[in-house]
Amino acid sequence: MLGEVQRVRTASRGHLYFELVEKGQGDQIVGKIDSVLWHTDHLRVARTLRAEGLRIADGQQIRCRGKIDYYGPAGRLQLVVREVDPLFALGQLERRRRANLAYLRSAGLLERNQGLQLAKIPLRLILVTSAGSAAYHDFLAGLAASGFGFRVKVMPCAMQGVRAQPELVRCFERIVELASCGERFDAVVLVRGGGARSDLAAFDSRAVAEAVARCALPVLTGLGHEIDRAVADHAAYRAFKTPSDVGTFLAERIAQCEADLSEIALRLAHLARVGLVTAHHRLSRACATARLAHGRVRAAAAGTEDLALRLEHAARHRLSLGTATLERASERMASSAQAAIARRRPRIGHAMTRILDRVHARLAVVGARVEGHRRVCTALAPTRMLRRGFSITRDAGGRVIRHPAAVSTGNRLLTEVAGGRIESRVVAPQRQPQPRESEP
Repeated sequence: MLGEVQRVRTASRGHLYFELVEKGQGDQIVGKIDSVLWHTDHLRVARTLRAEGLRIADGQQIRCRGKIDYYGPAGRLQLVVREVDPLFALGQLERRRRANLAYLRSAGLLERNQGLQLAKIPLRLILVTSAGSAAYHDFLAGLAASGFGFRVKVMPCAMQGVRAQPELVRCFERIVELASCGERFDAVVLVRGGGARSDLAAFDSRAVAEAVARCALPVLTGLGHEIDRAVADHAAYRAFKTPSDVGTFLAERIAQCEADLSEIALRLAHLARVGLVTAHHRLSRACATARLAHGRVRAAAAGTEDLALRLEHAARHRLSLGTATLERASERMASSAQAAIARRRPRIGHAMTRILDRVHARLAVVGARVEGHRRVCTALAPTRMLRRGFSITRDAGGRVIRHPAAVSTGNRLLTEVAGGRIESRVVAPQRQPQPRESEP
């Protein structure tokens, strides 16, 4: 009989009870029967399966031989299993494993997580394992023994059985949620303790392997199996045999980084010492040069003071000589100027007389011209023209009327004559009678 094992439980007397189910499309259960391995048969079957690295566990496909028995106290039929075919179980596991590896390879996910960059100092970790398990304690003990300041966030999860697959997928979904909330981590550690080959069923599933491959952080696995590699191992950044190996790798990575930093520090210290020695030699030479320059400056300063004194004495002597020379020159210039003025005073008097005569003659000519212009203006003045019988006619705005076309009928006119003003209005001109032609 073929079927999938579910709801496995071991009784106190050593009997193994489970359900054997048949599934159709979409994982729908189409048949189910209660099954039992009595204590003696259970020991024998478990020993046979253990030799192949297997054991009866939830979710495992088995092919078994037994008989149908009626259990009266419960009023139900049950399958009493006598034999379980280990080769069939191995074949089913390997077939599913290969199919899932082929899917990951075709989807480009098999090396996706391996392409991520693991931090040089991976101190911030997410640990996915069964809380309180041996793997949990082994991994954390290894980190504590390293002496480095690891920070570990534990995500407890079932690592085998029917709950393992959905809980593992949910853990990786929570990792994505933590990253979206801004929490920073360096790697995910997925570990479990040792066990049978069939206990790796959850890690051979497509859903778990795909979650590992698509994780945004490098995933380090230590699934505790010395021989086989699960599909999740292939999809992870790096796979190790045991949880302790994962802790050792992380501690050695940080220790190597620390050693590299120490070596760099030593190199920097050596370079600094060489630089300091070189600078000390240069400073010593510079100090010697400065002392020599200081002596030369002091000697030059003494010579400069002496030269300054000599220059000051010479300058004062030349200044006194120049002052005396300037005073004598001033006296000579003053006497020469007075003598020149005395000699040229008669010439100046004659020149002033000639200039005054020319000015008076020019003023007489200009005065005669001005008088002529005055007489002309007097003769042409408007008042004189009015006294001679002329008049000036303006309109009401004060404009002078020079032509009859400048006025219209009814306009008020002001005429100015010698005796005063005359006001008048423009009337329409009367038409003159035309003379008759003389008869012949």
